[in-house]
Formats: sequence, C-alpha cells, structure tokens
Amino acid sequence: MSGATVRATGIVTVVLAGLLASAYVLGRSLVPEQHTTTTGVASSTAGPHYADQPPSTEFPAAPGRALPDTSPDADPSAPDSGDDGPGPFGARTATGSARVALTFDDGPDPRWTPQVLALLSQYGVKATFCVVGENVESHPDLLRSIVAEGHTVCNHSWRHDVDLGKRSPETIRADLLRTNDAILAAAPDAHIAYYRQPGGAWTASVVSVCAELGLTPLHWNVDPSDWKAPGATTIEATVRTQTGPGAIVLMHDAGGDRSGTVAALQRLLPELLSRFELEPLPVDAP
Repeated sequence: MSGATVRATGIVTVVLAGLLASAYVLGRSLVPEQHTTTTGVASSTAGPHYADQPPSTEFPAAPGRALPDTSPDADPSAPDSGDDGPGPFGARTATGSARVALTFDDGPDPRWTPQVLALLSQYGVKATFCVVGENVESHPDLLRSIVAEGHTVCNHSWRHDVDLGKRSPETIRADLLRTNDAILAAAPDAHIAYYRQPGGAWTASVVSVCAELGLTPLHWNVDPSDWKAPGATTIEATVRTQTGPGAIVLMHDAGGDRSGTVAALQRLLPELLSRFELEPLPVDAP
C-alpha cells in the first residue's frame, strides 16, 4: 500500500471518528436527564423540585423545642408547655390540645402523594396537606382525593415562593387567591382555613393578608428536615423523639425525592398512634 493510500485511509478514519463522537453527544443531549438522589432513587428533573429551594435564613425561624417528658411518671395526655407560645408573627405552632397533627407540604405529587394517602388510609389517620397551587392545577385528581378522604387542605402559595413575604400586599393577596381558586376548582367543597408560608419565611405583610382572607397562619414545631432527604432512619428518629402532645409535625409529600419520608411514615404511624391521637387540623380554625 502506497504512502498516499495510507494517508488517505488515516484521514477518513479520523473524520469518521469525529462524526461518531458528534452523533453520540447529540444523542445524549436529546435524552431527558436522570439524577440519583441521596437515597439512590432516580427521579426525573421534569417536575418542580422545591427541595432545591431551602428555607430562608432572613426570617424568624421555627421556635426552639424542648424534648418531651418520656419518664415513666409523665402524663401522656398533658400538653407540652414548650409549644404553647405562638410562632413567627403569631403563626400557629400547636394543635391547642393533646392531639398531634401530621402535615405534608408541597404537593400534590403523582408519585409520592398517593403513597402517603395509602399509608394514612391504612392506619385510619387524617392529616393536613399544604398544597402548592401550580401542583393542584396540574393534578386536580389528587387534590380531590385528599379532600374526599377527609384530610384538611392548607394553602401553600402558588409556586412555593420563599420570598413571597417581601412582595407587595397586592402580590401576596393575588398569589394566595390564585391558589385558593385552583383548590376550589379541583374540589369545590374544600374548606381552606390555613396558609403556610414556604420556608417558614413569615412577615407582617403575609400575616396581614392571611387575616384579611380568613386564613390561619400555620407553622410547626417538629421539623425532621425531610426536604433534605436525610434518609428514613433520621426522619423517623427526629419525629419520634421530638413529638409531644400538641405537636404540629412538618413533612413533605412532594418537591423532590420523598422515598425516605414514605418509608419513615410507614414505621412512624403505628408508633405515634400508640402514644397520641392524630388529627387533621380543624377546618373551623380559630
């Protein structure tokens, strides 16, 4: 084979390799990206991921909470004195009785909300779902299931805007009303008595609009930070050790990978039921 032929063959080989590499890169760019979360579950990037939007550090955080009295002589029905005070800007942090309220934020989500609903139904537990307007609009059937199964619905803003409290009262009002409208469009019989500010980033403006709209500002006093997906064991341990009479427990059924929350809930429900009466927050909120 002549030198010219060898050089020509080499050039053709290089060109073909370049074309194949370009085709591979192009093909990869057309495939929806999948990412593995800390729990090892692959989830699509298509839906809202509120877990990527951590609670604000510019606003008053949830009040500190003392661990409940677990001594043999403790009265399990006695209200936890550490939770009687109001939360940021007077937001509600306790049920007002010895009963415990489980609350789930950021849904509804087509993957995780049905699993949470199934577990609650299995144990005969009613809870409170703080729903995001855009998710209600996308999944009205799930909102209808939440209402039909006797759970309480709470407004959680239209798009999980942590900075909503910094905006004008008109903007805040429009956001909450838009979310209420989406809830009522999906379930006309729903009674919306509560509003929970994303990130717990309460301001006087948000609370003022809540009062105007007849919504009780709803905070919490037990937070396992399940939005960080720390794993079922950590979530379970935090809820189990920090929940006392009157607690409002914050968990999530959307906004990211919630497999750890679902697994923890499966173990927590029978344990909590052995210690407390679990209730949905009443729709006739004070």
